[in-house]
Amino acid sequence: MKKLVVLSGAGISAESGINTFRDADGLWEGHDVMEVATPQGWNKNYKLVLDFYNQRRRQLKEVKPNQAHLILAELEDKFDIHIVTQNVDDLHERAGSSNVLHLHGELLKARSTKNPDDIQFWANDLLPGDLCKQGHQMRPHIVWFGEAVPALEEAIKQVRKADIILIIGTSLQVYPAASLFAYASRLIPLYYIDPKPYMSPELKLQSNYTIIDKIASEGMLHFKDLYIK
Repeated sequence: MKKLVVLSGAGISAESGINTFRDADGLWEGHDVMEVATPQGWNKNYKLVLDFYNQRRRQLKEVKPNQAHLILAELEDKFDIHIVTQNVDDLHERAGSSNVLHLHGELLKARSTKNPDDIQFWANDLLPGDLCKQGHQMRPHIVWFGEAVPALEEAIKQVRKADIILIIGTSLQVYPAASLFAYASRLIPLYYIDPKPYMSPELKLQSNYTIIDKIASEGMLHFKDLYIK
């Protein structure tokens, strides 16, 4: 069974109703991302940050996986699929995908501000005064701008083992995630699904890529047709 590594971004969740700040000129749900997605924003007004992610967590309960998520889960019968996602939602898992690595953290988890290894499942609001066992405030388990990406090495390892690369719903402009596929062999098939695909310098170096300029669900139907006759 061939190993298919999927690199997914905000575009795959957009059809489920989850917005991306890039759709609004640097604003994320009306907020400056520097205020709600950086360590500096947390230090300046952590209550605002907590409230922002509480709203995102509530929104997540109201949306469902879309056809693109469901097709990826369905294709596990045909491929050894490993998903590396920039998304912090759980829509891949809810669709049925077995192997999902979250590069930028998970909305349904929280971690200690003192001990980054103290990570807890957190489905409801995270409030001031919610403390870890050592008595430190819990924060969203999100990789903010300017922070290290702990899952990056594992993601690179998966990409290096890939027989096929599928990129879906990502602008290929947010690093280091944007260049992950460059760790794969340049000879293997690479598919890029996006209605406005960005021809990054790394993509131009690939010798066997196919652009599918469609939204995620339509693109996944097309990809499925290529391999499942």
